[in-house]
Amino acid sequence: MREIGWGFIGCGEVTEKKSGPAFNEVAGSHVVAVMSRHELKARTYAEKHNIPHWYTDAQALIDDPDVNAIYIATPPVAHVTYAIMAMRAGKPVYVEKPLAASYEDCVRINRVSEQTGQPCFVAYYRRYLPYFKRVKDIINNGTIGKILTVQLRFACPPRDLDYRRGEELPWRLQANISGGGYFYDLAPHQIDMLQDIFGIITRAHGYTANRGGLYEVEDTVNAVFQFESGLNGCGSWCFVAHESAKEDRIEVVGDKGKVSFSVFDYQPIHLYLSDGVHEITVDNPPYVQLPIIKSVVETLQGTGNCTTTSVSATPTNWVMDRILGKI
Repeated sequence: MREIGWGFIGCGEVTEKKSGPAFNEVAGSHVVAVMSRHELKARTYAEKHNIPHWYTDAQALIDDPDVNAIYIATPPVAHVTYAIMAMRAGKPVYVEKPLAASYEDCVRINRVSEQTGQPCFVAYYRRYLPYFKRVKDIINNGTIGKILTVQLRFACPPRDLDYRRGEELPWRLQANISGGGYFYDLAPHQIDMLQDIFGIITRAHGYTANRGGLYEVEDTVNAVFQFESGLNGCGSWCFVAHESAKEDRIEVVGDKGKVSFSVFDYQPIHLYLSDGVHEITVDNPPYVQLPIIKSVVETLQGTGNCTTTSVSATPTNWVMDRILGKI
């Protein structure tokens, strides 16, 4: 497969800011079709981005002969259906995170990928960003010594949209669509990043609560987990915190120092050693998904080896479902 003609299922915010433009930045990769259930949205998006074809039916897009790879950018509940449709049609898939709205659906996707021989890649793009590669280097080269524990803290105030009721709530707060609340939307990047650095989490347990009362799903989560190496970690998430408590931080503690970094706002990395605190600034590309999309395209072209597959992404859903008590 030399020329990759992408078909987008979904054309929301993520395709505008993080991923969409990157598909045309890679040699041999072009966006040729887009689909939305809303005709005006699909047509407007196609015209704005000079995309030749637009559809309101996913199967029609998948069947388009100019499309030979599918990007799925819908809410998580639909990932499993569209991924399976595409792979059974003989077309590889690149799907937004999390892979699915449940661990069980991830297993279904993996099964069909194996049966059809079609790869399914997942948009855990932070694995490829220079910022996190620098963090990984610091940890792996022994700068902070033997790793003793990992601590994750995330807190943010409610958004204006969170005060809506019922079906007017953002889809991320409708568990039947998203798989959970904001935890299921944001924690995947954090958990995947930790597993990329430290290996698979094999034990996880959590406590959830709704402290703010703004919506039905959990707004506060606390968890403990253990990696296959025996390393322990813990995490806390609060999505209804006061502005003063706002935090986006992971700390990795070693016997020779500590490294502290953010996951979403890319604040400078802080390295704590015996000679003081070192602040490290690392720039990321303007389209943050460009490095991973380049890897996916090169893999489909036969010149690369993207390892961010559905199989590698599935443990993150397992951890989240364990923390939320879903399995």
